[in-house]
Amino acid sequence: MKTRIGVITVLLAIALPAAATAAPPAPQDRFRLKAGARGKLCLSCHATFQDTVSRPFVHTPVKAGDCTDCHDPHASSHGKLLAAGAATICSSCHAGLVPEKARSVHAPVLAGECIRCHDPHASRNKSNLIAAGNDLCTGCHAEMAKTISQVKFRHAPVAGSCLGCHDPHASGKSEFLLKKEVPALCNDCHRADQPVFAKQHMNYPVAKGRCTSCHDPHGSNNAGILWATIHPPVADKMCSQCHQEASSPAALAVKKPGFELCRGCHSAMVNETLARSRVHWPVLDKAGCQNCHSPHASARNALLKEPAGLLCGTCHADTIARQEKSLTKHAPVHDGNCAACHFPHASDSVFLLKEPNVVGLCGTCHNWKEHSNHPVGEKAVDPRNRNLSLDCLSCHRSHGSPFKSFATFDTGADLCVQCHQDVRR
Repeated sequence: MKTRIGVITVLLAIALPAAATAAPPAPQDRFRLKAGARGKLCLSCHATFQDTVSRPFVHTPVKAGDCTDCHDPHASSHGKLLAAGAATICSSCHAGLVPEKARSVHAPVLAGECIRCHDPHASRNKSNLIAAGNDLCTGCHAEMAKTISQVKFRHAPVAGSCLGCHDPHASGKSEFLLKKEVPALCNDCHRADQPVFAKQHMNYPVAKGRCTSCHDPHGSNNAGILWATIHPPVADKMCSQCHQEASSPAALAVKKPGFELCRGCHSAMVNETLARSRVHWPVLDKAGCQNCHSPHASARNALLKEPAGLLCGTCHADTIARQEKSLTKHAPVHDGNCAACHFPHASDSVFLLKEPNVVGLCGTCHNWKEHSNHPVGEKAVDPRNRNLSLDCLSCHRSHGSPFKSFATFDTGADLCVQCHQDVRR
């Protein structure tokens, strides 16, 4: 009896370690598929899928017949019987495409929409891309493609491949998905140490400067692919009008600070600005005009650094956010046309308004006399504050509100009783 127990004990001691170290079942084994089934079993119903898998580039799980790597064969809370969300499934194999602390991430990647660019099963293009080369990028960036096709001077890498400069997923080094920061990226093709480079740039030491402050990286109608709007001193190759001489130890330093530098050419505008009682603060700080304007070239009129709405939003982000949440959109704000109501440099009116009073300003677009017979103007005193007169902003918030007609309160119940307390219920 003892001998039999000893034998059993030895056999268990041998068997248990083997069982403990056994590999977990493969994903397809979870569903106890018939031997040899796997992908073949799926194709018995999805017969037309055979044409897909005959393409030259087949996704590895599909090629291996492991449909259950991505799909649940029975039921799912996700479309296409996916075993999890698409982003979760893709990242389970393709982790690390987005660097930690990435400076820019491609919108489809950020949204987890890998299939915007890749076919999850098979493709005629490498990397399972749904279209080849630049055709893939222009599917979303159609406006950019249209502009490039129409310019007289094209940047050679653009015609070759967008991926020459951009990473399709994310960049840990630069904005705009650039593979390197500028000018390191540009220097891969453009030899800044060559005499011809120095001659083209009037012998100024620009090799470490930001090339895109003057050049459109995709293409332009201007020679040298300069941006559409060029500052006259740059167009005339008169860099020394603003900068120290090229031979100077501080050649790129400007001759005067802030708006004083610009005043040499734009004296009338600067003098008119300073004569106003209220001056926009960016005009007067250390950077001066360069807070809003590019000193060399720009894609926009007036050498603006960004479209007007975005430019103003860099400081007035709360105002832009209010408009985005507004139930009724005020056209000038929604369209980014801040200059429809405000002077960008200076004004004698509060908030840099273009008219002496609010009623006059609103009246340039709105015929308020037809809109309402409510008294407004200097003689109409605001009962909430006897120091104020009633105007359009007494009832409306010009940059937006949660209520209809961007009213300050709900027009159905709360707006009127702010003043007419006697009818409050």
